[in-house]
Amino acid sequence: MSFRSALPIALVVTEPQPPDPSWPRYSKRPFPAYRFVPGSNPHPRRDPKGHSFGLEEPQPTLVPPGEWRQSEDYLYGIDLYNYAFWWESHEIFEGLWHRAGHHTEQGSFFQALIQVSAAHLKVFMDNHRAARNLLHNGLLRLQRVPESYMGIDVASLIEELSRYSTHPNLLAPLIRLNLANLAE
Repeated sequence: MSFRSALPIALVVTEPQPPDPSWPRYSKRPFPAYRFVPGSNPHPRRDPKGHSFGLEEPQPTLVPPGEWRQSEDYLYGIDLYNYAFWWESHEIFEGLWHRAGHHTEQGSFFQALIQVSAAHLKVFMDNHRAARNLLHNGLLRLQRVPESYMGIDVASLIEELSRYSTHPNLLAPLIRLNLANLAE
C-alpha cells in the first residue's frame, strides 16, 4: 500500500460557504437548494436538475430608493449575497438593474452589486483577474451613489471591498442593512 492511498479522500468544496452563517436575514424567502458555481453543479435554469429549472425568470418589483424596506426582492438579494449565493444574488440584482434603468443612480447601484457578487464568485472559482476587474468596476459605481443608500452604509462597504480587493484571502465583506434609520 502506498502512502498516498492510505490518506483519507479530501472533501471537495463545490460551492462557496457563507462568511458568517449566523448573519441576520432580511427576508423570509427560502434559499435555493445549492449555490450555483459554473462548471461545478447543474445550471439553475437550463439543467433539469437545476434548483430553478422550469420556474419563470424572476421579475423583481422595483421600489424607489427610499422605500427599500418594502422590497422583498431587494432584501432577498442582500440575503443571497450575504450567504454566498453569489450567482443567485446577481440574478436578482440584474432584474432590479433592468427595471431601474441602466443609466440611473439606482441602476448604477444595482449594477455595482451585480459586479461585486460576480467578483466573489470569480474569486471562489480561482479567476482572480476577472474578480479584480469586476470588483474595480463595482467600486467605481458604488462611489457614484450617496454614502448611505438603500439601507447600506456605502462608504463603509467601499472601504471593506477595497481592503478585500487587495487581500482576496479575507472573507467576502457582508452587507448590513440599517433597519433603524427611517430617514433613508
